[in-house]
Amino acid sequence: MDPIQTLVKNLAEKHGRSRESVLPILQGVVEQEKFLSERSMIEIAREIDIPAADVYGTATFYSFLETKPTGQFIIRVCKTITCAMKGKNQILFAIEDMLKIGLGETTPDKQFTLLETNCLGWCHKAPAMLINDEIYTELTPEKVREILSGYMKVNANH
Repeated sequence: MDPIQTLVKNLAEKHGRSRESVLPILQGVVEQEKFLSERSMIEIAREIDIPAADVYGTATFYSFLETKPTGQFIIRVCKTITCAMKGKNQILFAIEDMLKIGLGETTPDKQFTLLETNCLGWCHKAPAMLINDEIYTELTPEKVREILSGYMKVNANH
């Protein structure tokens, strides 16, 4: 068995082989592989005996399940009306300007991917963004540049 087959089989043994198991298995694959390849989705469908289209439909429904390779740090900027009213566009512009990428793009060094996402649940401290699992709130362009500089420094030291 190849590594994807082994991973999917182990996840299916842990979570079960029912339709309800699709999401935890998808999450487990993303945790290990960082994204869902077409191959991994087909393997999940085969392992739990459901159509691959159902697995793909579930994977693409949830914005936190990536279906293409991403950078080491995934920046998710909230796109709700509250964040938009509190300056989300200036935040996006600051990120795009600093990293030289647009929405949906990854830096050439594969360090950062920039995405928009639905509500992060921090409307009372808008605008908000998430970098991997770390939330940042009450953002300003200056604060964003400072945060990103910190990630760039940490990465330069490794």
